[in-house]
Amino acid sequence: MAELPAGSDAANLNANADAAHTSSSSVVADNNDSAQSGIHKFLDNVMQNNPYFAAGGGLMLLGTGLAVARGGIIRASRLLYQQMIVDLEIQSKDKSYAWFLQWMSNHPHRISKHLSVRTTYIQHDNGSASTKFSLVPGPGNHWIRYKGAFIKITRERSGKMIDLTNGSPYETVTLTTLYRDRHLFNHILDEAKSIALKSTEGKTVIYTSFGPEWRKFGQPKAKRALPSVILDKGISDGILEDVHDFMRNGKWYSDRGIPYRRGYLLYGPPGSGKTSFIQALAGELDYNICILNLAEGHLTDDRLNHLMNNMPERSLLLLEDIDAAFHARKQSGESGFHSSVTFSGLLNALDGVTSSEETITFMTTNHPEKLDPALMRPGRIDYKVYIGDATLYQAEKMFMKFYPGEDELCSQFVGKINKLGIRVSTAHLQGLFVMNKDQPAKALEMAATLRNHNSIL
Repeated sequence: MAELPAGSDAANLNANADAAHTSSSSVVADNNDSAQSGIHKFLDNVMQNNPYFAAGGGLMLLGTGLAVARGGIIRASRLLYQQMIVDLEIQSKDKSYAWFLQWMSNHPHRISKHLSVRTTYIQHDNGSASTKFSLVPGPGNHWIRYKGAFIKITRERSGKMIDLTNGSPYETVTLTTLYRDRHLFNHILDEAKSIALKSTEGKTVIYTSFGPEWRKFGQPKAKRALPSVILDKGISDGILEDVHDFMRNGKWYSDRGIPYRRGYLLYGPPGSGKTSFIQALAGELDYNICILNLAEGHLTDDRLNHLMNNMPERSLLLLEDIDAAFHARKQSGESGFHSSVTFSGLLNALDGVTSSEETITFMTTNHPEKLDPALMRPGRIDYKVYIGDATLYQAEKMFMKFYPGEDELCSQFVGKINKLGIRVSTAHLQGLFVMNKDQPAKALEMAATLRNHNSIL
């Protein structure tokens, strides 16, 4: 028998194996092709021969499935948002709204593409004016980086809703950041508040009415020292002591069912220092001043009551020339007076059922004889004091305030005023001293010129 070449068995085995593998792969491929072909035939049969699919039922089922899937994605994204993102909304009616906008406008790490302009216009006493433009973040999206965290800020302005307190469009500011950084919101608000209060620290803020709300008038004024306003002996100390007594006895009023409010009337000729004293008193008490003009056009009883019940905290209410408003009312046919405040409306605002509590009201007048007795009774005016033209005591104190150490010239000045027999207002005395800065001898020489502006005793 002939021998096979060496290795032929192995070669045959490998050949057989390859053939078997090829055969097996062909079978698998045939099976896969058969399966895919079966699926295609099934789908074709269902979509072509099934009446439900023919009627659109298949599309309905497909749409339902997509809607369910979309709803699941939305719910999942909302859940993820709730778990990872936190929002803070600040409404325009909230006190912190203005604080935050001021803080944001000065924040160094801010990206803003939507800006608004805020114009500050100041008319100076000498007739000149200065204007300052500030660019502040406007409605839209802004980004800031604060203590390593990125915060998205969205300022939105409603086109349909208005803020009833000031008639301006209703606004909201929304801060958005990661949930882990939510504690930064409190830090931001505290910082904004601190900056806002620091800007008025050591100053007196003047408020005036604008519609149904109080708005700051001009820039905060430096506090005026109470001793800088020189009234006659005992007047300043008497008012200050009475105010302090009122402020520390709130419980006493409450226990006895007495309305906790105090009214003061300062009366006397023009230029005697009534308004200046009130400003200095506000600085001494660390209070602000709310000035309300009763002769303002379109002021109604309801608005007056609302304003007096919604004054900023720690504020004195000032009603200047209280007699003029109602005197002008009698002449309305000739003067065109348009205020709608009635005398009874004023009385109710001062001492009625809806009148405010914890208020200190100052009224001034040059003609107390024109005031109605109903206004003068306690509960409306509790403390009355006359502030008149300068006495010799006031002339001496004012001279020494302007010219310290000039005792001899001061004595001559007071003697000259006394000898001239004239009554001068503190405003005219101050004008004389300002005209002769650091020149006491010249002020003494010009003392006789005061006769041209004042009455003989």
